[in-house]
Amino acid sequence: MSGTVVAVSSNGTYSFTKPNRESVTLLAGLGVEGDVHAGKTVKHRFRMEKDPTQANLRQVHLIHEELFDELRAAGFTVAPGELGENVTTRGLDLLGLPVGALLHLGAEAVVEITGLRNPCAQIDAFQKGLLKQVVGRDGGEGGEGRVVHKSGVMSVVREGGVVRPGDPIKVELPDGPHRPLRIV
Repeated sequence: MSGTVVAVSSNGTYSFTKPNRESVTLLAGLGVEGDVHAGKTVKHRFRMEKDPTQANLRQVHLIHEELFDELRAAGFTVAPGELGENVTTRGLDLLGLPVGALLHLGAEAVVEITGLRNPCAQIDAFQKGLLKQVVGRDGGEGGEGRVVHKSGVMSVVREGGVVRPGDPIKVELPDGPHRPLRIV
């Protein structure tokens, strides 16, 4: 499996969107250099209120650009960085990866997938009705199937390096039985 980095984004202050950059530097064990969510312990404000000492499993947020195509078909306009992601990808089924999958981004950087992003109500403040597009049900029995989260995956940085748009992404799956992604 392989894909491509479409865009990279970061923001040094809390904001729903993150501006696109020419490159970002991933720091092992921390996240995106200069990004408000970088750190060994959790930086998401809601999670910090509960327990500021918990490990930061959300150092780097990745979204597949194909989601934007799906949203466009539903009448929404969303561009890379606007949903707060650090890395926008194309050509990878991010949501289908197991916990522990490694993504080699460019020549040096490696992130390990920790789980799914759980979007907050701010997404509807960005564009009304968008939350229902990125969190829904999979059809199931009588339309009451399991909840599906489409707003990307979270990861931690295993090996640092510079990541740029156009960089290749190579997937390395973990050994053993694969664990499906859950909200982190």
